[in-house]
Amino acid sequence: MKKIINPYEGMGREEGYHCFACAPRNEHGLHMEFYEDGDEVVCYWTPKEHFQGWTNTLHGGIQATLIDETAGWVIARKMQTSGMTTNLNIKYKRPIPTTEGTKVEIRAHIREMKRNFALMEASITCNGELCTTAELTFYCFSQEKAREEFHFLPYEVEE
Repeated sequence: MKKIINPYEGMGREEGYHCFACAPRNEHGLHMEFYEDGDEVVCYWTPKEHFQGWTNTLHGGIQATLIDETAGWVIARKMQTSGMTTNLNIKYKRPIPTTEGTKVEIRAHIREMKRNFALMEASITCNGELCTTAELTFYCFSQEKAREEFHFLPYEVEE
């Protein structure tokens, strides 16, 4: 498993990079980091209590963000382009605690490609238990459009 290098990490808010999910300097953000594990992209993340919905329970919208961002990194790393989520179907199976010591693992992969659409699957496990599953559809921009219009930079892994 190799860490995926965030190509925008050195940029700040003034350059337009302030992603809630993956910007390391967004003081309100999730500070997600990603790894390549075969066909999957994985993120290990620790919930904080200020991301809770109900008492000591991770908010469902935060779970959706974790899944959506991980899927986006699959497109960026595996397809070397950007895209956008066109459909996200989530099943919440178990609550995820926000108490100290909780660790979550988010995984996503492409199940199938249909023209410019990536049909994807993702999951969140917490302390070894499956808590959330999702099916996503991502529209993938051409690499040229991603570079020219969305300032896409290549996503590489650490050696």
